[in-house]
Amino acid sequence: MARIAGVDIPNDKRVVVSLTYIYGVGLSTAQKILAENKISEDIRVKDLTDDQINAIRKSLDDYKIEGDLRRETQLNIKRLMEIGCYRGIRHRKGLPVRGQRTKTNARTRKGPRRTVANKKK
Repeated sequence: MARIAGVDIPNDKRVVVSLTYIYGVGLSTAQKILAENKISEDIRVKDLTDDQINAIRKSLDDYKIEGDLRRETQLNIKRLMEIGCYRGIRHRKGLPVRGQRTKTNARTRKGPRRTVANKKK
């Protein structure tokens, strides 16, 4: 396995797909990096030369990826919670942030159902 940006990328997959295993690198970014370094998207990671791997590493230095990106995202969320804006409050309560309905659905954010007992008449 080739190690790029602290991530072991799979050997048997195409380079363009393997680069997406790095947090912050999607398909379009991977394609851009490969085009910039004149590397075919169809080549497998195990067939890359050391020079090509180093060129990819050098290109990735221009992007905010992995730990830096995760840290920045967490700091942005923390800032929203500290200033007490609507989005920050939703983060704090563990509810959907982007206006989704919560009467039904939203189970990913809210967690498993907690049944509330009915009161008797």
